[in-house]
Parts: sequence; C-alpha cells; structure tokens
Amino acid sequence: MIVRQIVLDTETTGLSAEDGHRLVEIGCIELLNRRRTGRTLHMYLNPERDIDAGALQVHGLSRERLQSEPRFADVADRLLEFVAGAQLLIHNAPFDVGFLDAELALLGRPPLGTHVDGIVDTLAVARELHPGRRNSLDALCERYAVSNAHRELHGALLDAGLLAEVYLAMTRGQDSLEIGLGDAGVAGAALASAQWPPPELPVVPATAEELAAHAATLAAIAREAKAEALWTRLEAPAEGSP
Repeated sequence: MIVRQIVLDTETTGLSAEDGHRLVEIGCIELLNRRRTGRTLHMYLNPERDIDAGALQVHGLSRERLQSEPRFADVADRLLEFVAGAQLLIHNAPFDVGFLDAELALLGRPPLGTHVDGIVDTLAVARELHPGRRNSLDALCERYAVSNAHRELHGALLDAGLLAEVYLAMTRGQDSLEIGLGDAGVAGAALASAQWPPPELPVVPATAEELAAHAATLAAIAREAKAEALWTRLEAPAEGSP
C-alpha cells in the first residue's frame, strides 16, 4: 500500500487568524512511503493587509514584496489538488490549520480536514517522545542532527524540508513491525534457548555516586515535566514485594 504524506508549513502576517491575519507563504513537500519524491508546492501570497513587525522579523516578507503575488483565492484550487487524499504533517498543526481554514472559509469552502486523509501534529508527536524538553523545529533539528545552518529566516518551503527530515528521523522504525531475523522459526528457537545475560558478558555495577546522579536526573525530569519519570515507575518495587 502506498502511503502519501504532505509536509506543510506556512508563514503569516501575525499570530491569530481570528484577528484577521492572513497567509503570506505556503510550502509543501510530498512523501511516498516515507521517501521524498521531489514534488513540492511553494507559493507566496498577497495578504492584502499590513504585516506585524514581529512576523516580518521572523520571515522577512514585507507587504511591498508581496504586492504582486497572487491572493489565496487565486491558488486555493491548486493547493487543495496537491494535498487531496494525503496525510498532512504539520508542526504545531492547530496554528497552520487555523489559518488555512480561515482562508477557505472566506471563500465559502469546507475546512482543510475534509480534503485530506488526516492531519498529524508533529509537535504533539515530539512532546510524546520527549516530554519536558524543548520541541521547537530548531530544537528537533539539533536533537536529530538535521542541519539548519542555512536557515537565516523562516521560510515555508525551507521549514517544510527541515520538518520532513526531522519527522523521518523522529519516527524511524515505527512504520514497520518486521524484524530482519531471517527465518522466523529458527530465530525464535534460538532466542528461546539463549541464556540472558550470556555468561561471557561482563556486568559492571553502578557506583554509589552514579546511582545518586541517576536519581538526581530522574528527579529533575519529574520536576520539569510535572510528572513522575518513567524510569522511576519501572524501578519502583511491585506492590506486595519485599
């Protein structure tokens, strides 16, 4: 089965579509079965309004620069055709989807979710994988060794490309439950009869200082995440045990 995904990012005139802010840039990158196909969609848009100073500092797109670009109404069909039937991957999806839905509503069109096969918020995925840590796109690039050295300003297509690499690294191994062990029967029998740990494997116990440092790290994680660390629960003695 072919899985088609579109990594999508936008830039805007401000922080809130509810306050009348508009899209100024859309970038999309196509993935088929977790591989980039080379197909992209990149559009600058005339927002027909002023751009907040904070937004301008982020993406560098002024109203004067965008004056000759098409309006969203001019490119809506092209965008919807590109994403139709695909699963969307968006970092902090409620933000981008909110703007896209607002633009579609101005045209009397159904919301974005009705045109696609689901929307994945990669920020929510990252927070589940890395609770209590920074999960911005820049932080994830650093964590997964995805170079963003060429990124001086935010750009929708540039950020979509970074997100594609981060998403593939972040979810590597989650697209299949198959394990390459050759013949399953032989492998299963070998695993069942194997002794663990092997007698030749050296076991070096942790020192008291290392155990104390470990406990301090777990406590720091719990404070930052406002929840008990998983390792703490795993290390706790089972109820009724001595």
